[in-house]
Amino acid sequence: MSKHVPPVSHNDAFRSDVLSGLGADQKRLSSKWLYDDVGSHLFEAITELDAYYPTRTELTILEENVDKYRKLPGARGAMVELGSGSSRKTNLLLGAFPDLSVYMPIDISANHLKEAAERVRRAFPSLAVIPVAADFTEPLGQLPLLPELPVLVFFPGSTIGNFERADAASLLKNIRTVMPNATMIVGVDRPKAQEVLIEAYDDPAGVTAAFNQNILQRINRDLNGRFDLSAFEHKAVWNAEDSRIEMHLVSKCTQSVDVGGVTFTFQEGETIHTENSHKYGEDAFAEIADEAGWRILSADTDHDGYFAVYTMQAL
Repeated sequence: MSKHVPPVSHNDAFRSDVLSGLGADQKRLSSKWLYDDVGSHLFEAITELDAYYPTRTELTILEENVDKYRKLPGARGAMVELGSGSSRKTNLLLGAFPDLSVYMPIDISANHLKEAAERVRRAFPSLAVIPVAADFTEPLGQLPLLPELPVLVFFPGSTIGNFERADAASLLKNIRTVMPNATMIVGVDRPKAQEVLIEAYDDPAGVTAAFNQNILQRINRDLNGRFDLSAFEHKAVWNAEDSRIEMHLVSKCTQSVDVGGVTFTFQEGETIHTENSHKYGEDAFAEIADEAGWRILSADTDHDGYFAVYTMQAL
């Protein structure tokens, strides 16, 4: 699940994406817009759920292998985190890297980013914390990094799974272009039993449903939308052919919805596709990394093989 743009262009980009997405044959909304302030906090709540295995599994892998990560060149330079997610994962690495000089979190939610950066400053007062409010799915341009500092990119949470395969390779290639010679720690979720996946993305407590439906509330607030949230329900679907969980919002009835003066018609049962979460096996992810110009140094997994944390070197 897994995010980033300057405030002036942010609403314009949001409006453009929403109008084009709702006008498509298969209505869709980009998953990066799920992460406004409310959505970011709801996602943090999701990571605490018993049904949501990725966060605790990835954290366990990081804990078991942190001594190895400490030896990466960037652990003595600058750590750039894509998406300022769970502070537990971030603090684990920052606490294990005593020679780190700079921590640079990049996130699309400016307020969530500010809160995360302040938590790190309080926990690590000697560390230079430089938050960057930006969309890392777009070209990042020149980041305020010193050329003499080695860079470690931290990309946790299997956010890479939110992208189509070609887009995932393109994103990794862009990161390599902006941060040449960097090393990377990236979390990747793996294929597993369908019942485990469905419960993780449609939890009994309904937190994931609230997270998904929040994007409609955001459209109402920011784009003068007229969505009735009670007329849509959350649904998680396992797409075996593409090896991914899909999140949808399903219209409970035939209805018309106005968004900023544009009217969209929904048939009963029609869906808005809001997120993909691809599950990559070892070979599939190795192909993506190779295409993007990264060499895999190691792949650390949990006992059940649910999740993998890859260490990679930019070529």
